[in-house]
Amino acid sequence: MGQEVRGGFATFFTMAYIVVLNPIIIGTVADKTGQFLGDGAAPNLPLVAAATAFVAGVLTIAMGVFGRVPFALATGLGLNAFVAFGIASQVSWEDAMGLVVLEGIVIAILVATGFRVAVFHAIPAELKTAISVGIGLFIALIGFVDAGFVRRMPDASNTTVPVKLGVLGNGSLTGWPTLVFVVGLLVTAFLVARKVKGAILLGIVGTTVLAIVVEAIAKLGPQVVNGKAVNPDAWSLTVPTWPSTVFGTPDLSLLGQFSLFGSFGKIGGLAAVMFVFTLMLADFFDTMGTIVGVGRQAGLVREDGTVERTREILLVDSLAAAAGGAASVSSNTTYIESAAGVGEGARTGLASVVTGLLFLVAMFFAPLTEIVPFEAATPALVIVGFLMMTQVKEIDFSDFETAIPAFLTIVLMPFTYSITAGIGAGFVSYVAIKAFRGKASQVHPLLWLVAALFVVYFALEPIKSLLGLG
Repeated sequence: MGQEVRGGFATFFTMAYIVVLNPIIIGTVADKTGQFLGDGAAPNLPLVAAATAFVAGVLTIAMGVFGRVPFALATGLGLNAFVAFGIASQVSWEDAMGLVVLEGIVIAILVATGFRVAVFHAIPAELKTAISVGIGLFIALIGFVDAGFVRRMPDASNTTVPVKLGVLGNGSLTGWPTLVFVVGLLVTAFLVARKVKGAILLGIVGTTVLAIVVEAIAKLGPQVVNGKAVNPDAWSLTVPTWPSTVFGTPDLSLLGQFSLFGSFGKIGGLAAVMFVFTLMLADFFDTMGTIVGVGRQAGLVREDGTVERTREILLVDSLAAAAGGAASVSSNTTYIESAAGVGEGARTGLASVVTGLLFLVAMFFAPLTEIVPFEAATPALVIVGFLMMTQVKEIDFSDFETAIPAFLTIVLMPFTYSITAGIGAGFVSYVAIKAFRGKASQVHPLLWLVAALFVVYFALEPIKSLLGLG
């Protein structure tokens, strides 16, 4: 029992960073209507943090009780970025979260019918890997830009260089916040390289302490006051000062703030379906890889490569996706950080119950998220991007038929600031190259269908114009 408790604590401390990072990613982005999560005119990070911890706690406990494995769940990194930057930019937050709920429901149905395995085999392994790598680069770019390390150029419409290094765009780094980011990135990288448990969380905490000290001495304040830029060398969003309260009753008012089919009437059925499919795809394969990887480390994988109680595990994971949308914190998924608990000896669901209870306790410390500036949190995004990037070694770049679509998937995500564009380009180019090479029969029928849908998705405006619907 002792090793299960230790394992539960280890897993929590290696993934507790999500309680801070998720609010930074989805809580600071306004939807198409200009509203932030919770229908506010300004970010409310403690609100998002409390809901993030609540859903992670409840679903991780469910995994322990029903799945009986030491796997923990929380909001999926990459998925939340897609929801924030890919979906909420086109609809309201309620509509975006409704699509997340639909994605979870669809995956649950696929689990119940056994169709999930069929879909898993339809997508080439290299494209699955490329999706994760591309999302990693996308997250890293967000980290650099949000920290102010890389800045958008004011004259980006008149230059071939949309972003440059530093405030002035001349390669010179200025400002204390930028120094805080650089120090945080180096320290977090060092901790990760040393394989320190909880490295990302420790990096966020340590960098935040540094930011508080810097603000106390320099008194920089925010970059923007009342919508007017006052100091480009100041803090980009949150000013790191100690909050009036550290402990508070969690506000869970985000729960239930979703519209299941609202987006269909606003962006059209095809676009909504493609968003659901993209969410499902990313969630689908990340979970399968995590379960097999952590399950193998825990000795839960059978000789035939399957994991014990797979259906129960996948069902909880699928319901977690829907629950994340219903609570407005984005899709929840099984975390690879569960391997930390397994490394401490966790082998049963008791470890997950312990991790889940710790997440529920974390709800009461949500006010602490108000003191974490972008410059202290974004080093973690860059490092997470690196960790996702490491999977690129699984792609065989000597096979151009697959490598080129994988490459397009990877680079178009950050270059177009769209995860959907990367996935679509990868699928369409894969099918086209195979067909041109006379190998159309090697493409799974389901992939043909998906590629066709993406072609329609990319050409939606010309099609509307052609049909007189524009």
